[in-house]
Amino acid sequence: MEDKLADQIYTARIGDITFKKIVSCSPDTPIFEAAIKMAEFKTSCLFVKDDNDTYSGFATDITLRDKVIAKQLDTNLPVSAVMDTNIVTISPSAYVYEAILMMFSKKSRYLLVKDNGNYVGFLSRNRLLSEQAESPLVFIQSVKSAVNTTDLKHKWQKVPGIVAQLLARGVHAKIVNEVVTTIADTISFKIIEEVISKLGPPPVKFVFMVLGSEGRKEMSLKTDQDNAIIYEDTSEDDRAAVRSYFLDLATQVSDKLNFAGFVYCDGDYMATNPNWTHSLSHWKYNYKNWIEEALPEAAVKFAAFFDCRAIYGDLDIMQSLRSFVDEELQKPIEKFYVYLAKNALLYEPPLTYFRNIRTQKIHKKEVFDIKTAMTPIVDLVRVYALQNRIFQKENTGERLKALKELGVFSEAQYNELSQSYYYLMGLRLKHQAYLITKDQAAPNNFIEINTLTKIEKVTLIEIFKIIQNFQSGIRMKFTNTLG
Repeated sequence: MEDKLADQIYTARIGDITFKKIVSCSPDTPIFEAAIKMAEFKTSCLFVKDDNDTYSGFATDITLRDKVIAKQLDTNLPVSAVMDTNIVTISPSAYVYEAILMMFSKKSRYLLVKDNGNYVGFLSRNRLLSEQAESPLVFIQSVKSAVNTTDLKHKWQKVPGIVAQLLARGVHAKIVNEVVTTIADTISFKIIEEVISKLGPPPVKFVFMVLGSEGRKEMSLKTDQDNAIIYEDTSEDDRAAVRSYFLDLATQVSDKLNFAGFVYCDGDYMATNPNWTHSLSHWKYNYKNWIEEALPEAAVKFAAFFDCRAIYGDLDIMQSLRSFVDEELQKPIEKFYVYLAKNALLYEPPLTYFRNIRTQKIHKKEVFDIKTAMTPIVDLVRVYALQNRIFQKENTGERLKALKELGVFSEAQYNELSQSYYYLMGLRLKHQAYLITKDQAAPNNFIEINTLTKIEKVTLIEIFKIIQNFQSGIRMKFTNTLG
């Protein structure tokens, strides 16, 4: 019965829950009047609405405690002086699990529910989590409460068990990816916060971004660090000191992440590498160069850094970089796309000439590399997303959907590719979770062919055929050759 209750989180929608009524006041309402209104309506959250019926912020019991009482602030000041401006809205048709993950990623405790342009109520994070008391998503709240890096390490060690539990219940691989990524983001955020409290506040605004699979919210359990830092441009006098601060921050964060279970990156795609911690103007120069050089190695770097996502800091810096890259991609750069496409064709699905699964021997076992098998879908979808300047969609599934809506892929192609990708992802996560929880072994991407059922083998062969056809299409489109 408990399992059934917990599973409802993945099928229940926001509209299925009873919302709390929105209580609001104007931005110029004195703080003491706002507090009286909260007491009168017995609400712990008062929303602030301007003359245009636009919500600009909210004040809570915690706001009054931390920003007013603790600081002995004049309660005649307007509530806008202390309100939180992090307004997050959601549609009643959204899933409950999406709402919870959104609240964690946007660091918000309250959601305004908006239906066809009208605000119909609000929900608190605690309310959503208490309704789902048996859900692994509640675990994210406990990660937020961790007190040190050792505690965070213990939390990360529990994740394989959560993954195994979700997959056993038939939860979609995309959701499992998002849960793993949200936990990893929360751990990274806590570590960055801890290091900053030790180093002192940053000298300028900055953003800490993750790359690759974490950047796409497609993390597996075999994961290493892929990250970078962008900081505001500074005067020449301050440049050395600013750079020194962020390289120090990067080193301490990286060491703590490694301790927590996110190992150092073999390829050195980390903020500790001086190449990947730079000012915004330097990052713009990097991207511009990679696009204009149109060299194979530049295309590889660009691909890695296109899948980037900010997890800490000032999001405006990230937006500035995205806008710049968007403009650069509008220039005639056919050669650049050709190299990106060629890079995406380097990996081939493991199919023999007779359409069986091609294996390799590792420790006397016949295995195939599932990560390599999935790579063509990720890489090719990224090429199409770039060509169509789809920046707001972070993961492969969302990019596929956006490309279908633009008419780049038909409904059938979208279904085939999406189902193929998430089938492989589910198999990969299940394999890694099993290695960690049952064999107490390190996770890997090598799946033993003899552990698969007949149905799984047949399904994989069909998926590899789909990927081969997809690759043939891109060869024709970008490189004018079938060779």
